[in-house]
Formats: sequence, C-alpha cells, structure tokens
Amino acid sequence: MTVLKTSLRNFFAHKGRMVLSAVAVLLSVAFVCGTLVFTDTMNTTFDKLFAVTAADVTVSPKVAKTGETPQGGVPESLPASLVAKAREAEGVKSVEGGVVSANVTVVNADNENMGSSTGAPTIAGNWNGNELRSMEITSGHAPRGPTETMVDADTADKHHLKLGDELRTIAQTGDFKTRIVGIATFKVTNPGAAILYFDTATAQRELLGATGRFTHLNITAATGVSDGTLKRNVARTLAGTGSGPYKIQTAKENADENRESVGAFMNVIKYAMLGFAGIAFLVGIFLIINTFSMLVAQRTREIGLMRAIGSSRRQVNRSVLVEALLLGVVGSILGVGAGVGIAVGLMKLMSAMGMELSTRDLTVKATTPVAGLLLGVVVTVLAAYLPARRAGKVSPMAALRDAGTPADGRAGRVRGVIGLVLTGAGAAALFAAAGAKKASEGSLVLGLGVVLTLIGFVVVGPLLAGGLVRVISAVLLRVFGPVGRMAERNALRNPRRTGATGAALMIGLALVACLSVVGSSMVASATDELDRSVGADFIVQGRQRIVPQAEQAMRNTPGLAHVTRYKTLDATLTSPDGQVDDHGVTAADPSYAEDLRRTTTAGSLAAAYGDDAMSVGSDYAKKHGVHVGDTLTVAFKGGRTARLKVAAVTSDDAAIDKGARYLSIATMQKYVPKDRIPPNQIMFAKALDGREKQAYAALKSAMKRYPQYQVRDQTDYKQELKDQVGRLLNMVYGLLALAIVVAVLGVVNTLALSVVERTREIGLLRAIGLSRRQLRRMIRLESVVIALFGALLGLGLGMGWGATAQKLLALEGLKVLDIPWPTITGVFVGSAFVGLLAALIPAFRAGRMNVLNAIATE
Repeated sequence: MTVLKTSLRNFFAHKGRMVLSAVAVLLSVAFVCGTLVFTDTMNTTFDKLFAVTAADVTVSPKVAKTGETPQGGVPESLPASLVAKAREAEGVKSVEGGVVSANVTVVNADNENMGSSTGAPTIAGNWNGNELRSMEITSGHAPRGPTETMVDADTADKHHLKLGDELRTIAQTGDFKTRIVGIATFKVTNPGAAILYFDTATAQRELLGATGRFTHLNITAATGVSDGTLKRNVARTLAGTGSGPYKIQTAKENADENRESVGAFMNVIKYAMLGFAGIAFLVGIFLIINTFSMLVAQRTREIGLMRAIGSSRRQVNRSVLVEALLLGVVGSILGVGAGVGIAVGLMKLMSAMGMELSTRDLTVKATTPVAGLLLGVVVTVLAAYLPARRAGKVSPMAALRDAGTPADGRAGRVRGVIGLVLTGAGAAALFAAAGAKKASEGSLVLGLGVVLTLIGFVVVGPLLAGGLVRVISAVLLRVFGPVGRMAERNALRNPRRTGATGAALMIGLALVACLSVVGSSMVASATDELDRSVGADFIVQGRQRIVPQAEQAMRNTPGLAHVTRYKTLDATLTSPDGQVDDHGVTAADPSYAEDLRRTTTAGSLAAAYGDDAMSVGSDYAKKHGVHVGDTLTVAFKGGRTARLKVAAVTSDDAAIDKGARYLSIATMQKYVPKDRIPPNQIMFAKALDGREKQAYAALKSAMKRYPQYQVRDQTDYKQELKDQVGRLLNMVYGLLALAIVVAVLGVVNTLALSVVERTREIGLLRAIGLSRRQLRRMIRLESVVIALFGALLGLGLGMGWGATAQKLLALEGLKVLDIPWPTITGVFVGSAFVGLLAALIPAFRAGRMNVLNAIATE
C-alpha cells in the first residue's frame, strides 16, 4: 500500500512531465485499435452484403470463380433448361435464373465513366426476385425492355444521374444504349460497386452474347427445408442432366467464398497498418525510457532518502513500475477511445473516395479494447523496466551526496561493444544479402540485416553521439558563438539521453530513406529498361481487358504502321523432364518482337512466332533442361492440348515480361475455340515514320469512346510509372508520420525534462548576463542538434538498407541504383525544422523562469 501511495503521489506530482509519454502511448494504441475497428467494420459490411444477396442455394458452372473475370471475357454460363429441372428437386419453393457480369464499363452521354473510382467493380445483371433481398426500388420502375435500365442509388448520387438519362454499356459482346427508368436503393451498405440492372432477355443477349443462358440459378427453399437438405436434393436432381458439372452452394458457403475473395485484400490493409502501429510503438518505447530515466535521475536525492529510511530496492523498483502502469493504463484507455475516432475518420475518408462505409456497421469487438489495453500497458511497463531497475540500484549514500547518479563507465563500454558487434553482424548480413543469387533467399538475410543494424545503432547511439554532435555543431553552431557552444555541451552532457532521443527519430527516417531509395531505383530501372527495350510508340491498356470494338477502333486509326495484340492465357506446360508448370503462356502478333526487344540466349524470337512454335524464359529452360528444338506439351484451358517446338530461349535478366513464354496468336487459335479466346490484355502500336504526333492525336481521338482505357506514349508511360510509385510512397510516408510525430514528442519531452533538471543552472546563466532571447536560442539549437543527429543516423542507415534492397531488385531486372538526393536533403533539412518546432514550448518555459527562484532550486 505504501508503494502504491508513493507511486500515486509521484505520478500526480509529475503529471505534466508524463503528458507527452501518455500521448505517445495514446497515439500508438489508437492506431492499433483504429486499424482493428476499421477492418472489422469493413468485414461486417461485406458479410452483411454477402449474407443478404445469397439465395438459399446457388447453382453456377463448376469452372466459375468468385471475383475472377473469365479468360474469354464473357461470364461462364448454364443452359436455361436447368431452371425447370431444378424445380423438380424436393423442397424447392422457387427457382430463378440470374445473369451477372463484372466485365463491363458504363458511360454517360458525355462519355464519362460511371464506375467506382476506388477499384470496386461495375456489375451488370438482370433484375430478378432475389435482388429484392438486398435492394428496393425507390424511384421509377424495374427495366422492362431492351432500352431500359435501373441503377443503384449510390451510383446515381455520385454521378448525378436521374430518370431519363442515357447510358452506354460497353461489354465484351458489344456496346448498347439504354435509358434510366428506375433507381434502386441498397437495404445494406454497398461498399462502392456500381450496379446496373436490365431485363433478363437484354442481360442474356448483351452480357452473355446468347439467349437461353444464365450465369447462376437462385433457388429458394420451401418452408421447413434446410439449406443443406435442399443442396443435396438439387445435386441429385441435376446429376443426370448431362450438361456439365456444377458448383452447388448453400447461402453460407456462397457467402464464405465471397468473403474469402476479399479476405486477402483486407488482410493486406490490416497487417500493413498494424506494422506501422508497431513502428510507432517502438519509437514510443524510447520516449518512455527517456522520460523515466530523467525522472529517476531528477529524483535521485528523493530515492536516496527513501532508501535511507528503510525502503528496499524492490520497493523503489516497484514504485517506478507502478507509475509506468498508471501511465500505460491512462494512455491506453484514452487510446482505445481515440482509436474508434480514427476508425470513423477512415470510414469518412473512404466514403469521400467512393467506398461507402456506414457508421451503422461500426464494429468494436471485445478483443479490440482488450488488445489495445494489454499492448499499451505491457509496452509501457517493459519500457520503464530499465529505468526502474536503475532506480533500485541507487545507494542511499550516493544519492545523499549528489542530485544525480554518475555514469557507469563500465556499462558504457559494455554497451559500446555490444552495439558494435550487433552493427557489424547486421552489416555482414546486408553484405551477404547484396551478394545473394536469388531474391527470395536474399530477402530473408536482408530482413535480418535490417533488424541487427537497427538494434546495433540504437545500442551504440550514445557512443556515436559524442562524435557526430561535435561534427554537426562545428558546421552549424559555431556561428552562434558562446550560445552555440553551450547548446553543443548540453547535447553532449548526457550521450545516453541524446542517443535515445535521436534513435526515436532515426527509426522513422531510416524507413523513409530506405523506401525513397527503393522507389527511386524502381522508377529509374523501369525507365532505363523502357528506353532500351520498348520499341512501340504507343501502349493501350486499362482495368477492363480490351473489348473487340475498342480493338477495331485502334486498328482503324490512321498513321499507324502496325498494331500488336497481346493476350495472356491459362495453360499447363509439361517439360521433357515430366515436370508440370501452370504459369500460362503469352500469345502475341509477330510484330511484338519489334515492340519489345527481348534478348535471346538461344534460337530466334521471330521463329517462336511460327507455326506450332514457342519460346521459353532462360530460368525455365535452365530449371527443366529445355533447349531449342525440344517439344513441350501445352494444355490450353478450355481448349485442346498442343505439342509446341521451342524455337527460342529469352533472357530473364529483365523486368518487363520476365519469364514470359511466347507463341503466335495464329498458333493459339488452332487449339483454343473462338469463344474461349481471351480479349487482349494490352495492345501496342507503332507510328509511321515522321507521323508520331499525328498518330498519337488520332489514336487518342479513336479511343475516346472507351474511357476505361489509357493511351500512352513512352513519355506518358514513364510518368505514370513515376506517379504510381510516388502515390504508394506518399501513402507509406503518411503512415510513417505517426512514428515521426511520436519521435518529435520524445524530443519535446527530453527538452522539457532537461530544462527542469537544469533549473538552477539556467538561473545562474541568467544571473551572469544571459538574456531570455539567448537562453531560448540555446535550447532551440540543442534541439536542432539532437534532431539532426537522429536524422544523420536514420538517413545513413536507410540508404544502406535501400541500396541492399536494390541489389535484390536487380535480380528481378531492376538494375539501376538511384539515390534521391533531393528527397534525402529535404528530409535532413526538414529535421532541423522539426527540432526547432519541438523546442518552442520548452524554450518558452525556460525563458519565463524567475531568476531568483531558479537559483534557489535544489
């Protein structure tokens, strides 16, 4: 009880000093809880949607896969005769045929895409009774003929659509126009997909290219019949139809399959965000360690008195840990509440971007606050353990002699040796990773090197502080005269504290530097390869595979020397050694050899586009002992099996089309039925000599009717690649900002506690003539030096990580190492401003001290 009372008294006596540490715990816990609430809410939203849209039993083609566009571009389908047959099954109340396709684009009268901007699909289908489970018509009526359509209310609101507006639907089978006659509203939250409904005949004809076909059957169970029983009855009834195998699922099985199709995406979001929360926690640990270390040092005399009157080491240790426990509990409770707020904010942000998430689905599982509290408390207590242990080791006599404990020289030497060993081991791991022969193997060694060098730099930081701070001070502080020299000495006064404070900033900036080097190297490498390898003048691609009508528009464009088709096919290869590979093949026109200049290690690429010929990549050839002249067995999905002669081996020392196996479209057409041939994944074009500008303008004009596709020349393509990497890096930097904010709080806390620790010294300085302005400048300069010290360590470490990672990327064809010096320089200079910002409040408080009261302070 005495320990608890002492801890409570100390906690509230120093509550101002605990605030920033509590904020660090709050932010870290909030990010964890916000991530969990946000992803759980997204899961709830999708679960409700999948549960309400699934019929009691659904019948679909066996080969159909949820969320995947069929190879041919047209959805797999069933004969309409199965509707009547399914009605014969025992326990069936009703059967409806459904048509649905996600391989469509919808544009308005101004040729603007009406789809989602978030990557969610545009889904077109027929209006049927099963849709009433999730939708209700709130305006107009259901479509009744070939010129009518109905849209969902969310899409209508986003794109300002109303009854009577004309829409054009671009499907694999052709374009067709309709007018909006109805608007339907979701009964549950729609995560962002654009939904279009037609009458059944129109949906079959325009989306499937054939009447009398359905993509699935919706079967409703009679009263008292379970879904499982109905599934078994339907399976028995359809078993003898002879029209092919079926996938028969209950409502739960259907929902589970849909959930699994989005689960991977959800997990990427969840674990990525939790990873950044972990980085923030790591940075927060340094802040907490620093806070308690300084508080213990400032209370040395108090602790000595406690020891002198009979307090044991265990009691002193426990007292500090109880304070940490209180800090962790308070920060974690506030963090859990803030986490819910962050989740709501993320939902609002996603809604603004086009992915609708309703706060009605806000999901806070019991495990979320428990996880947040446990994590926050455990991390805080563990971070405070070393300062608590140090407090328990203070002897009564040493404490009574001085207001602080002298540094332990032996501990410093041991720490230095350990840090150097860890750093050396990490550097050796990075060197080994850079020399790896396979990227998969090298990545594991790289991870080990990153962890070891990070820990090594943290441990050896106090030793590095002495030298680096002197160098930084010589460059920046000497111009400020005596004030600059005092700032330097203050930063050097306690290297352990300076090292820990700088390490907090180092972690975030090391990751920023590493990712900047990797991102810049990726762009530089891809640009270099585009310059060397790509001979095509124009590249056309988009989210949707290129529909035949868009292909024809491209072919009719004047000024083009040739147009190249490029298709990817599902196929299984059997090599001469009997090994089976299902990575597919690429079918293209022979002109693709001009559009992408691939280096061959054997044979001729032109010959690979001959009759019953193909090429393979050098890695595949080496692995399976394949040589030019060998024959491979190629089983095309949905087609026949072919025996193709290897006419060329292409070098896999490239990033574009690495590992591709080429054959001609003419060869593919011999073995794949016309209705199973996939649309073009991408198309290339070459302009007539001297007509590049005119051909570019003409091609853009020709493809204007199809806004789902982008027409790019090589300059556009390079810029798009740069923009994509830039957007990804900006998102990562935004998440890393949390860790940097916590690090800034650490600098603020260190300075604030340092000012309190030096109260008497500051009073004496003021008494002998140091002005308020000079005092504030001294503290600001000290903060800048600490921030630049952390930045120097972080940027140097991060560039080392990034350079090593680039060596592994070189194994995948990205060979150019590019250090983004403007970014690195900008971050370094920005760190100085971070130091200035962090020092504002401590410097202001120091400047307001009463001189006499400060001198009288014990």
